Amino acid sequence: MVCRCAPGAFWRRAVYVLLQSLLPLLMLYILKRLVDAVGGVGDTSFMPWLAGMCGVYCLNRIIGILDRVNSDVLGQRLTDHVNELIQNQAARLDMAYYDNPDYHDTLHRAQHEAGTRPMQVYDNIMAVCGALISIAGITVILVAVTWWVIPVMFLAVLPSFMVRLHKAHSIYAFRRTNTPLFRLTTYLSGVLTRREFAKELRTYRATPFFRNRYTQARASLTKRIISISRRLGAIGVVCAFIEAAAMLAVVWLLAHRAMIGIISIGSFVMLFESYRRGQGYLTTLVAAVANLYDNRLFISNLFEYLDLQPQIVEPEHPVAVPQQIDIIEFRDITFRYPGMERDVLAHYSMTARRGDVTTLQGHNGAGKSTLVNLLLRLYEPQKGGIYVNGINLKQFNSAEWRQKVGVLFQDFGRYCLTVDENISLNETCGHKNEELLEFVDKLPKGYNSQLGRLFDGGSELSMGQWQRVAITRALATNAPVMVFDEPTAWMDMDTRERFYQIVERIKQDRIVLMIAHK
Repeated sequence: MVCRCAPGAFWRRAVYVLLQSLLPLLMLYILKRLVDAVGGVGDTSFMPWLAGMCGVYCLNRIIGILDRVNSDVLGQRLTDHVNELIQNQAARLDMAYYDNPDYHDTLHRAQHEAGTRPMQVYDNIMAVCGALISIAGITVILVAVTWWVIPVMFLAVLPSFMVRLHKAHSIYAFRRTNTPLFRLTTYLSGVLTRREFAKELRTYRATPFFRNRYTQARASLTKRIISISRRLGAIGVVCAFIEAAAMLAVVWLLAHRAMIGIISIGSFVMLFESYRRGQGYLTTLVAAVANLYDNRLFISNLFEYLDLQPQIVEPEHPVAVPQQIDIIEFRDITFRYPGMERDVLAHYSMTARRGDVTTLQGHNGAGKSTLVNLLLRLYEPQKGGIYVNGINLKQFNSAEWRQKVGVLFQDFGRYCLTVDENISLNETCGHKNEELLEFVDKLPKGYNSQLGRLFDGGSELSMGQWQRVAITRALATNAPVMVFDEPTAWMDMDTRERFYQIVERIKQDRIVLMIAHK
């Protein structure tokens, strides 16, 4: 995935890691020669070794800077790529998923990890590779002089490695088990901070109620996380004493060999520094492997989400949608939403013809808006079928069919975009009908005015004005099927009359479905 979204940056990172792993080994050898030269061992001046040390240090620093810049580029490309995958998957899945709490848990876990985990996995892999290269070089240096230091070095970090793996698994299991509680805190935080709830929170003095609910949920999560961290932290302290004791033993033995003349002072410095760095590389390796295990667990959440498949199956060989649509028939439709115990519609039949305004009336919850969802094939009925010019809706490509339907939803979208962008959400929209939008001339920039108060310079509209924008959006499609779900719920009398005049005009060559309570 990383290589696909930025191949150049991917391989540059690999080269930088290789160089940053090898240069410290070269620095160790130069350090030995420099110390020996300063101590009078050999007849070489210390200046060439000093110059070499400075050169290697400078080169290592430059590579580090280039690596950080390259990592920033790679991280941004990867974040964009993963977010695109999640957004495309959300658009691909059926509306039925949104009625399933398990889906929202899966989506929450995927979104929570999307911005950082893929890059962390790649960083962990590079850190493992770099640490292994450095450890291999350190091992070669140590084994040539004092091989017994190597097993001590490895055994000293083993307890820390086990603790880190256990912590990674514990945190992952905790977060996965408590995903609904994490989602609840996100929801409650949104209630406390978002505009649409602000008026009622103030009017009904409900802020303390939601704040208490949020505090209780967070307190429960925080208490468990702190408990895990403290328990493993105590074990980590013991591991630190083990590593310190190992270093003490190694340094004492190396110092003793230097004092009795078995090795030179330069060799002592090189071996001591090799052990110290080797222990550091092993610590880095342990952390990288533990983090890799941790991130692998979390990134499985991303792939769990990306592996979800739509339940509405598209036809292998779709039938072309007719250019002119004369009749739509709902035949013996039975439907219930996922998780519900009763049918919203039971053996329902209805016919709508071109040139007519077909009005659907009924009380709240009777299934009127559900018919719109079924017509757009956002859901599939359990029984019965919907036929367009006698062709079952299932035989059409869903995306192609939806281009034939202009819809005003009851819960229409209010987008913080310009008026023009609100009307023409995609390039298929045609000429906008301005009869309902006389108020736009009063906005600061007319049709280029930003709507909503979420961003600078935005103008807030009344619900009636927002509804008129949404109706204009539906009309702009010039689709052969028009559906209006409670279109006059927010309209004044004059606007309502204008709307009905528009409907009378467009119904001549279209099927018009009108959903209303009366």
